[in-house]
Amino acid sequence: MEKVNGKSILKGIAIGKILFYRKGEQSVKRIKVDDTAAEIRRYEAARETAVEQLNELYQKALKEVGEMNAAVFEVHAMMVEDGDYVDSIQNIIETQQVNAEYAVAITGDNFSKMFAQMDDEYFKARAVDVKDISERIVNILSGNTDGGDIGDEPVIIVADDLAPSETVQMDKDKLLAFVTRHGSSNSHTAILARTMNIPALIGIDINEEWNGKPAVVDGYEGVLYIEPDEESCRKLKERKEEDEKARNLLQDLKGKEDVTLDGKKIKLYANIGGVKDVASVLANDAAGIGLFRSEFLYLESEDYPSEESQFQAYKTVAENMAGRKVIVRTLDIGAGPASGKCFWKYCHYVPDDHICR
Repeated sequence: MEKVNGKSILKGIAIGKILFYRKGEQSVKRIKVDDTAAEIRRYEAARETAVEQLNELYQKALKEVGEMNAAVFEVHAMMVEDGDYVDSIQNIIETQQVNAEYAVAITGDNFSKMFAQMDDEYFKARAVDVKDISERIVNILSGNTDGGDIGDEPVIIVADDLAPSETVQMDKDKLLAFVTRHGSSNSHTAILARTMNIPALIGIDINEEWNGKPAVVDGYEGVLYIEPDEESCRKLKERKEEDEKARNLLQDLKGKEDVTLDGKKIKLYANIGGVKDVASVLANDAAGIGLFRSEFLYLESEDYPSEESQFQAYKTVAENMAGRKVIVRTLDIGAGPASGKCFWKYCHYVPDDHICR
């Protein structure tokens, strides 16, 4: 038995075989081109295709993980069309007379390094998003496709790192847990794992030789067991069964009054980022909405939302909640950095106490 320690993203127990997930990455060669205008047109066509793909992923994620978590793909679509990002790629093509794949890869690397060197953990985690959108465009330019196929059997995915798009494309019925070498608790993939209730570990020193071996992910202790012994298996299976009983109990408690063991009545509220999230609030029997993050009405709009559109959003939520309490947080977006603007103005997953700086 091999026991490896890491950091837990979601508590829970997963038991199954390991699938070592290899990204469909490719080496990008620098090729000199004579017709830079034609190369820019190639890039622009690939960019449009990337936006279409991301919109499709958004619709898929919307059904599986809800509006707030699906928003990462709206963010990615905006990143793909960000002026700074686009200008950098086009400038490299024109001034260096190189192929679009190379220009995209270099820009992606440069911007990713910029984020990775930041002190702020939230922005540091955005380095993965930059690499994700850049790899998407390079794959489109090169004619490569990656559907996130993980096979027909339930597996524990082990990877160096996982991009949000890879996570969402995987078949959730076959996905037991995530285990990665890199990543952070603030990454979009970690957020998606928590939303999908999938145990996940990061900071694991992974080994390709684990592929196909039986394993157990212990999200409580942050431990991965490879080829666990009989005693360890027995204890972890018992813990897993306890978890399943607790989840079933929560389902049984739906619709009942929330009362502590000593008789104190309490109310459990849910946070939302938009009107569509209300469905999950009602499905999980929350007593009300403790925080309606109104900044999403701004971040998800091409322009400032009108007073009427905001009123209709608040009205719809209030009507759907049918008299249950709804608390709306007024616009909460921090000022830009010292440079005069916040690069990629997309703070969908910024913690409540975070201010862009």
